[in-house]
Amino acid sequence: MTVRVRFAPSPTGMFHVGGARSALQNWIYAKQQGGVFVLRIEDTDAARNKPEWTEGILSALDWIGIERGSYEGPYFQSSYAAEHRAAAGRLHESGRAYYCDCTREAVQARTGNQYTGYDGYCRDRGLPSGAGRALRFRTPDEGTTVVTDLIRGEPTFENKLIEDFVIARGDGSPVFLLANVVDDMTMGISHVIRAEEHLPNTPKQQLLWDALGVKPPIWAHVPVVVNEKRQKLSKRRDKVALEAYRDEGYLAEAMRNYLMLLGWAPSGDREIVPWSVIEDEFRLTEVNPSPAFFDEKKLRAFNGEYIRALPIEEFVAACQPWLTGTGTIAPPPWQPAEFDPAAFAAVAPLAQTRIAVLSEIVPNVDFLFVASPLIDEAAWTKAMKAGSAELLDDAIAAFEAVPSWDAETLKATLEAVGAQRGLKLGKAQAPVRVAVTGRTVGLPLFESLEVLGAERTLTRLRAARVRLFAGQS
Repeated sequence: MTVRVRFAPSPTGMFHVGGARSALQNWIYAKQQGGVFVLRIEDTDAARNKPEWTEGILSALDWIGIERGSYEGPYFQSSYAAEHRAAAGRLHESGRAYYCDCTREAVQARTGNQYTGYDGYCRDRGLPSGAGRALRFRTPDEGTTVVTDLIRGEPTFENKLIEDFVIARGDGSPVFLLANVVDDMTMGISHVIRAEEHLPNTPKQQLLWDALGVKPPIWAHVPVVVNEKRQKLSKRRDKVALEAYRDEGYLAEAMRNYLMLLGWAPSGDREIVPWSVIEDEFRLTEVNPSPAFFDEKKLRAFNGEYIRALPIEEFVAACQPWLTGTGTIAPPPWQPAEFDPAAFAAVAPLAQTRIAVLSEIVPNVDFLFVASPLIDEAAWTKAMKAGSAELLDDAIAAFEAVPSWDAETLKATLEAVGAQRGLKLGKAQAPVRVAVTGRTVGLPLFESLEVLGAERTLTRLRAARVRLFAGQS
């Protein structure tokens, strides 16, 4: 048997990180088994589908390493409408499905309970097809449906507890349960690896496979992904869009490494491992069925490790989208002509050790490429204490007299200025840093001043002195 797995997202919004995790697990399993990864776009929700969402799925998969041309598809579920309707017709002809004209209100009136499921009222009425009549699957009254699951063993469902469910709407269009099964049959899917939230649907789908005379696939329901409150990740409440993480500056390598740890772990006491190790060691049968916590803080730490491991040339290249702006990344606060690649290259090694996501490169280096520093007013208030004006006066005079403009000389000079006022270097450099960079934190100060140059540094110190004088008068 050739292993054929599928990833079947709906183009109705941003690409969910949980979906990305499932895609990677399918991708690796197919590679391990010498099988085929199939991409199917489930686009039958015409009211919510948008072409840009489909392109978003494709580009997100590209980003995490599942690139166009390396898989089968994309297929579109809407292209298989004839197969869906034909399957519904076969189920009706064989007596495994029947037409029903019951409304929700009628069922509730008969059962006296709004929470009771369908009561089978139309099972033996023999209604023909007609406008407003849904097609329901006739579930067995006895026995059990056993789902063979590579992760969860053999979940067992009593058939009598499964209501006769709708497989085609009153207008004849098949619902998700049937369309999904028929698509998997048509595409020869052998293994369905998907999120735990689909497990309650699985006995219904397995009954459909059996009724259509085809052996069901092997199932694997991976754990639900939850937030810090152990709630299922929700796009209405949580940060779940893969594109948002990409545009914030998470590296694809870090993201896919982290996603694969949601429910599984490589051997040994390690988590950050080469992708080749994950491809070799991942086993579906070793996935933990318990909910998996998506810890953004941990992901951020992962990403920082990956950034620091980049060769400096790759780090410089990776920063480029944030240094120029793209269609989805905001432009930096400087004009393109103001950017100096040589200056950036000089401070890049300093920035690389200090940022956790690539978007943080901008506030770390913007002081080099703007005409005047972008002052953080809270930082100004914190740094410019009593005596700061006089300190800046002394620093200006001392810097004007230095024999060479290099980090070591500048540090020694400011250290001496501070000592004359009874200040340690940390206290002495705070007003200088804010005057020059606009912030209290950032790259090492003296290396920054060296790259900025004497003229621009002294201009900013004098401007800060003027502002302080104006505030005092």
